[in-house]
Amino acid sequence: MNCDSVLTIAQQSRAAARQLASVSAAARNRALANMAEALEAVKQSVLEVNALEIAKARDAGQSDAMVKRLTIDDKTFNYMLSRLTKVAQLPDPLNRVLTGHTNPAGLRVYKKSVPLGVIGIIYESRPNVTTDAAGVCIKSGNAVILRGGSEALQTNAILTDAMVAGAVAAGLPQHAIQIIRTPGHEAVGELLKMDGYIDVLIPRGGKGLIQRIAEGTRIPVIKHYDGICHLYLAGDAESEKAVALVVNSKCQSVQVCNALETLLVDSQCAERLLPLLNDALTANNIELRGCRQTQALLPGIAAASEEDWSTEYLAPILSVKVVAGIQAAIDHINQYGSGHTDGIVTQSLSLARQFEEQVDSASVMINASTRLSGGGDYGLGSVVGISTDKLHVRGPVGPDELTTYKWVAVGDGHLRA
Repeated sequence: MNCDSVLTIAQQSRAAARQLASVSAAARNRALANMAEALEAVKQSVLEVNALEIAKARDAGQSDAMVKRLTIDDKTFNYMLSRLTKVAQLPDPLNRVLTGHTNPAGLRVYKKSVPLGVIGIIYESRPNVTTDAAGVCIKSGNAVILRGGSEALQTNAILTDAMVAGAVAAGLPQHAIQIIRTPGHEAVGELLKMDGYIDVLIPRGGKGLIQRIAEGTRIPVIKHYDGICHLYLAGDAESEKAVALVVNSKCQSVQVCNALETLLVDSQCAERLLPLLNDALTANNIELRGCRQTQALLPGIAAASEEDWSTEYLAPILSVKVVAGIQAAIDHINQYGSGHTDGIVTQSLSLARQFEEQVDSASVMINASTRLSGGGDYGLGSVVGISTDKLHVRGPVGPDELTTYKWVAVGDGHLRA
């Protein structure tokens, strides 16, 4: 794809975004319903093409984890449809008056929510991102440019074409949803230059991809590099609850960004909890790497190195450290964490409050699995990623997070004195 082609897509998206800004909530929700219906109509084609791309990925020697992320089956397809339905049911994120007042001279001033404009989504392997991104962007009145990985190019194209047809049938602009169909890095490179047309980029994938995007463009980027997530077991943590939360946080899905990577155990409960945790995690084929105190209580486990504390494994490996109190846990998290998701298990309201206030993360979990930090469990319906930045958004990125605001002043011939 040459520069002119990418430029045309960017220009078309900008024009579509201007039209979308004034489309009613009812029309956007109707478009989302149509998109789900259109996807249902092409389900068999999607599954057949996806199966061919899976076979190609296996032949190319792709890892099992990559193949899993690439795969669409009946359950995944139905989940994709449900996300469009759920996002349509959310309150309209646009045209909300966020604050306002009337000044002494009678000038009425208010701040209202509006779309960001044009969103570029660059992602790897997961075709469900195609439908999630389109749904969130349409709900929030933004035009979207999709650029998925070449390993799922045909699957993504079928999904996009169906959604475009559904959206257009509801009266949305033809170019509200677009996809770049050319494989290779050249098109991505050109997309990164379109700062005159694209308002924000959201990369979804490994740290290398996100770094290349963030360092290669002047367009603002919503990103997270790592998900180095912690769970701290306070001295008063209940044994059964603590074990269940650790196992779910780590084992429910090891390859995702909100999976547990480092477990911090208070010295007051380490002797009581570590043997139970070792049994439960070993039963789930999790390799433990521990500090010296952990090794003393669990002879035979590997030693954790300094590098382990700052590693996102995305694998069945867990680093474990015994800490002397909550402040030591907080200090460790703020030093080694990535600001994604960190939690505490405690019966104490004061300890929970201290942890919540002092841990500098996008999501803080209190007596809850780290795996719950995401769009669905937060009631966002669908999200386009998770941000560990603080500007413009933080945490799961749903429809509300893809808005900005404008100030409106209404007068009656008011002049500046």
